Amino acid sequence: MIDYLKGYVAHVELEYVVLDVRDVGYRVFTPNPYGLARSEEQVQLFIHHHVREDAIQLFGFTTREEQSLFRKLLEVSGIGPRVALGVLAGGRPESVVAAIQQENLTFLTKLPGIGKKTAQRMVLDLKDKLCSAYDAAGLSLPAAERLSLPDDGHASWAAAREALAGLGYRDAELDKAWSALKDRIKAEDSPDALMKLALQQLFTG
Repeated sequence: MIDYLKGYVAHVELEYVVLDVRDVGYRVFTPNPYGLARSEEQVQLFIHHHVREDAIQLFGFTTREEQSLFRKLLEVSGIGPRVALGVLAGGRPESVVAAIQQENLTFLTKLPGIGKKTAQRMVLDLKDKLCSAYDAAGLSLPAAERLSLPDDGHASWAAAREALAGLGYRDAELDKAWSALKDRIKAEDSPDALMKLALQQLFTG
């Protein structure tokens, strides 16, 4: 079982990167491929090795927290690997966990692939599990911070921007990307879709 891979990003697509590990290219699906493309040094991805009857897939994350949350999300009925990946593309782990703890369905249903029933199942199935898991790991969660979304018709951008900030993009870069994109997007666009558009904009300048 693969726990992590360390190598150079050889190729980037919308949903995955090809990681060159000692001249072997691994296709790794990851929440924010274009964020990894910024690095010219070796990157380390913590891997979830997903095996099913018709495919063997690798899902990779830059932190253990993302890897752990991804695996917890797979325990929820109705959430498969692609939806779980979209959740992590739409929000940082601590924000997603905080939303589950606070039963913030408004935030959760703005994440890609998450409807109201699935959001309710996330709260029911994971609230206690995530709380104890994060406490055991000594991780701090913004429990007192109430997550909010803008009322300007672009609520999805709030989640996308938060995830991009977690990748290290500065406010000035994100404001510039938003200025370039805001006239082309629709209010119903998901955070995942906005994040991919913004990453393309940030990557190409």
